[in-house]
This record gives sequence, structure tokens and C-alpha cells, in this order.
Amino acid sequence: MRHTALLISACLGVLHCERPDAPRVAAPSDAHTPPPTAPAPSATPSPNWNAPPVKVDVSAKAMGTEVRVIAFSNPNADEKQTRAAIDAAVAEIRRLEDVMTTWRPSELQSLNDQSGQWVSVGPDSLDVLEKSLWAGKTSKGTFDITFASMNDVWKFGDAADPEPKLPSKAEIDKRRKLVDYTKIELDRAGKRARIGKGQRIDVGGIAKGYAVDAAARVLKREKVTDFLVQAGGDLFGSGKKPDGSPWVSGIRDPRGSATTFFATIELTDHAFSTAGDYARSFVKDGKRYHHIIDPRTGWPATACRSVTIWAADALTADAVDDAVFILGPVEGLALVESLPDVGAVIVDAKNQVHVSQRVTGKVKITQTPTDAP
Repeated sequence: MRHTALLISACLGVLHCERPDAPRVAAPSDAHTPPPTAPAPSATPSPNWNAPPVKVDVSAKAMGTEVRVIAFSNPNADEKQTRAAIDAAVAEIRRLEDVMTTWRPSELQSLNDQSGQWVSVGPDSLDVLEKSLWAGKTSKGTFDITFASMNDVWKFGDAADPEPKLPSKAEIDKRRKLVDYTKIELDRAGKRARIGKGQRIDVGGIAKGYAVDAAARVLKREKVTDFLVQAGGDLFGSGKKPDGSPWVSGIRDPRGSATTFFATIELTDHAFSTAGDYARSFVKDGKRYHHIIDPRTGWPATACRSVTIWAADALTADAVDDAVFILGPVEGLALVESLPDVGAVIVDAKNQVHVSQRVTGKVKITQTPTDAP
């Protein structure tokens, strides 16, 4: 998912990156869909307010990536209050990182350390686990947070070998047997969860979306209504720019530079998330291998180059993008159209661009994506 800069006057490039060594795979679900997590609609500034809005732009590091918040002051939140609200939103993202990281002791790491046993977890972990299970079930198992059971088989990013080498089929098949989201159990009443014996989980493919939504809720609670929150490749746009126009974000060219976009998409009280095969990958013998692993095969998915999902909340967008990437344009678009208020822009393995019905008119293709391995 993604590395670029936000440009408020034109389009917003999106940074998409995950934990440097973690492959990403899509996630399965429970029998019921978690309650909607979309931030509340933005409020309308008072028409009696004459002071011009002030832009506040803050960047920080959290969840292993760049976090950026751009917001405008309004009648109910002046510049100082807006800045304080942004600081609180970033603090919320960092709090969630401490809860969900699997790089150091945390609630979710305790599940890995005590696989096969019930472990006490808080409401945030339960929400993310439940949405992960929903995504797995909805996507026919192509999203599966137990993919982490294969973390030491495929190595990308900072964990990559100096001379990348492919794992053996025997290694992949052995570890793939542990990838099964249906073995995850949740007990909301008891505030606990359990994964299968020997399994490991990683929510890197969904937690940033949850954190972006949480940050958006903090900003709205503090009366900030017009803003963008970005964590890696996950972005939520609330309200509009001071001139009344919608927020617009660029969609990265999967074979171009980090600052090259092939399309733009409008965001008004909506989110998007991009899954791409370019962020952590290597090319061997003319073929690209990357971090988005198909749990059905244990190998990197091959149907797409990038998938951008537009949705009412960042959690849903983040939960769906990898699944669509793995399913490919035909099944992926069918999945997108089956979900309320969800759209997609797909660059498939043949470099063809597909735009779903709900975002037709919101997406502008500005150039043909670069074609390369």
C-alpha cells in the first residue's frame, strides 16, 4: 500500500506501508457483521462566522508509518483548539498501536504467545478481530489475519534477504495448514479471545483503518469538521475544503514513482485504502513477488497490481482492499458491488483499469498506468 505526499490544493497522494516484514493476506469472519464504524457526518460551520479558516497540518510517526492530519479551523474550534484536537487524534492512534502491535508485548501479541488459550482483550481488540472475521467470511477466506503463521516463510521489506530467494513448496504447504481464520474464537461477554494452537495473527492489514476512524471520531468530538486523516495508505476525508470543493486524493501508479498518480478520487465523509504489490516486493527472474499473500495458495497473489477501495469508513476500506486484490477484478468487483457504500478502482495484472459503479463520476483517470513487471 503506498508512499507519497498529501497535496491539499490539488490531489492527495497516499502513503501506504505496513510493518516492514509482514506479508499481508485477506481475513475471514464471524457469523455476524460488527456494527458500523463510520465517523459521524461532518457538521456545518456557522454562517455568521467571518474569520477565515486556518489550515493546520501535522505529521507524525505511528503504527510503523507516516501519520498526517490536515484540518481547518471553524466557528467552534479555532486554530489553537484545532491543533489540540489533532494532537489528541494522533495520541489515539498511538494508543491503539500499543494495543494491537505484534512487534512488542500487547493484547494481540498475548494471543500469539498463548495460542490455543483464552486471553483477556479489550473492546478495541475485539472490534478489530470481529471485523477481521467479517472480512474473512465475506471474502471467501481471502482475507485471513492468521497469515502471520507464515511470516518467516516469506520475507519482505527490512526483513528481506540481501539476495531474495523463494521458499520451497514444502515450507509453504507446511505453514499454510496453520492459516485458518475459522479457528479464531471471540467471547465478547467475557472480554476474551482465542486463536488456534500454533497459529499467529497480525492485524497490519486492517488496524490502520480502525485507527484512522478512531482519530476522526476524536476530531469530530472536539468540533473539528473539515479534515483529512492519513495513516499509511488509509485515508478519511471529512467535510470539504474552505472553497466548498470536495477533498481529492491521487491514486498511485503501481509501476510509477512514489509521486506518480494515474487517477484521482473524491472524498467527502468517506475513506479509501489502497493495496499494491509495489511497497514491499522483489523481482526475481522477471517475476514480481510481494507481501500480499493468497491464503489459498501461500504464494503472492497475481491477479492485480493495485486495488483502491472507497468506503464510508476506513476500517471497511482497509478490510476489503486486500481481499479484492487477491480475488481479482471479476470476483473482486462482484464483492464490492455486494457491499453497501463501497467502490473500487483496480489495476489488474494486465495493467487494465476497472472502476466500480459507485465511484463512477468520482474517479478521474488522468493517465494510463505504467506497464512493467
